[in-house]
Amino acid sequence: MKVKNALNFNSWGISKNKPLIISGPCSAESENQILSIGKMLKEIGVEVFRAGIWKPRTRPNSFEGVGAIGLPWLQNLKQQYGFKLAVEVANAKHVNQALKSNIDILWVGARTTVNPFAVQEIADSLEGVDVPILIKNPINPDVNLWQGAIERIQGAGIDKVAAVHRGFSTFDKSNYRNLPMWQIPIELKRRMPQLPMICDPSHIGGKRSMIHQISQKAMDLNYDGLMIESHVNPDNAWSDSMQQITPKELNTILNELVYKVVDFDDANFKNDLRDLRSQIDNYDNELFSVLQQRMKVAVQIGEYKRKNNITVLQPRRWNEILSKIIQQGEEHDLSSEFVKRIFSAIHQESINKQTAIVNRVDNIKKSS
Repeated sequence: MKVKNALNFNSWGISKNKPLIISGPCSAESENQILSIGKMLKEIGVEVFRAGIWKPRTRPNSFEGVGAIGLPWLQNLKQQYGFKLAVEVANAKHVNQALKSNIDILWVGARTTVNPFAVQEIADSLEGVDVPILIKNPINPDVNLWQGAIERIQGAGIDKVAAVHRGFSTFDKSNYRNLPMWQIPIELKRRMPQLPMICDPSHIGGKRSMIHQISQKAMDLNYDGLMIESHVNPDNAWSDSMQQITPKELNTILNELVYKVVDFDDANFKNDLRDLRSQIDNYDNELFSVLQQRMKVAVQIGEYKRKNNITVLQPRRWNEILSKIIQQGEEHDLSSEFVKRIFSAIHQESINKQTAIVNRVDNIKKSS
């Protein structure tokens, strides 16, 4: 098994120079539960133990965590097994209570990341503190909001910051609990290349059968770690039972993952890769030429619609195109999701150009 070129977490007090594994129950339920899970996780080499103490829930009357009474349980766990401890915080009070209980790592959850006021409150409470902070993506697919939350925490002087990709909420039917939308964390990493990126397969998949494949996808995309929920008796967990696995199942998954390197110092490999990438560049240039010609035709159509007083958007025509291109995409071994996303963007650009024609002519008429 090859170890990937992960970021070094030594400055966090974590010794292993390989993908960081954070694991533990969705929620702390009892001291016995915490100690039982901790014993098993220690045996398989997990260094960071996570547990929900405060649980922001979507609706009232759900289990919202045991609260601060669970912090001494974690302190006891730390004393017995030497874990680094990680808990979620949603406000300044949580931060203060967690730090007083010697919690090593704090994370900001998706429902908090979405609120700049709440993130700023947490950031203000961290002034002068040296503690690693994990920032989960907001529940809605907004890379700017995610980046903004990270920058607020960094603005408080925190330099040990990592992003946690836990997927994004959707109304659409999906196999995922939260759509991964891998392009969003990829874009965040492009903007902030030194930022460690950790994947949360438990919340993305929502069911334990998906954890392995999502974890492998994260490793293939050069993520720096995984946060996976584990429980001694997942089916009877007080929260998110479907997405938790036993420490034994976690160990199996970690041993089966293929860890890959970022670069390979082989001259033949690099020459072959350079040739293939050159082919990709040529195809990209052809795509731009074709798209340019397509937009020219779209502009002509826009002019025709304007002269004949026809609306720019033609829903029936778009539905016909969408059905046809999805079928054609499948015939060309392209997923319907990919084809729909690409052609929706092309269609929107066509609409924008046609609308610009109408607006320009209307403005000319008004000025005259």
